[in-house]
Amino acid sequence: MPVFPFPTSVLGRIRHPVMMDAVNINHLDKQQFRLLTEMCILIDENDNKIGVDTKKNCHLNANIDKGLLHRAFSVFLFNTENKLLLQQRSDAKVTFPGYFTNSCCSHPLNTPWELEENGALGVRRAAQRRLKDELGIPMEQVPPEEINYLTRIHYKAQSDGIWGEHEIDYVLLVRKNVTLNPDPNEVKSYCYVSKEDLEKMLKQAASGEVQITPWFRLIAEAFLFKWWDNLSQLNQFVDHEKIHRM
Repeated sequence: MPVFPFPTSVLGRIRHPVMMDAVNINHLDKQQFRLLTEMCILIDENDNKIGVDTKKNCHLNANIDKGLLHRAFSVFLFNTENKLLLQQRSDAKVTFPGYFTNSCCSHPLNTPWELEENGALGVRRAAQRRLKDELGIPMEQVPPEEINYLTRIHYKAQSDGIWGEHEIDYVLLVRKNVTLNPDPNEVKSYCYVSKEDLEKMLKQAASGEVQITPWFRLIAEAFLFKWWDNLSQLNQFVDHEKIHRM
């Protein structure tokens, strides 16, 4: 991977993010409040770890505008009928509440278990954890070796005037029948969709009839349908070198 030095001016600003107490989060429920204290992995634009910070600080637009960037993942889970699991994010979520999105979206944490970079093992372990936490999928049903790492995207999006996303997002794919028991604090609703269903949803989103998350839209428009047509031959799409700037 070519070296792309992260500007020292940006690194300097990152060391002094908006502090936790600068934005009031007392209105959040206990679970979402607790999740905002988790420690995410700060990275440069080449996905090299440069530090750690709270989930809250990573998602404040004030910090994103200063260059704060963290590692994340998005899981696309298909059943054996080749239908894709979608979820609608809970209204309790801080960013993009109530939006429809792909099967599971979250962040690896700053723990030795989820920092392992060889083969993106740490990210795949984090995905296994969050598939359990969000969707109630037993961890033994989605071992890391069955979670396929395809590629990465780098994107930025505002949710509202306070909160947003700025991530290098590992795109992961699972094809398996699983047991679902979603946590209502995380997931408002869920469904399996066909390609035709999703194409209709994307058109509805474009006209404002439904809301979908920006990372889901980007991945769907750029990659998803060609993957969908080749779920048994995904190796041709694996690209661990390039970070797609979107």
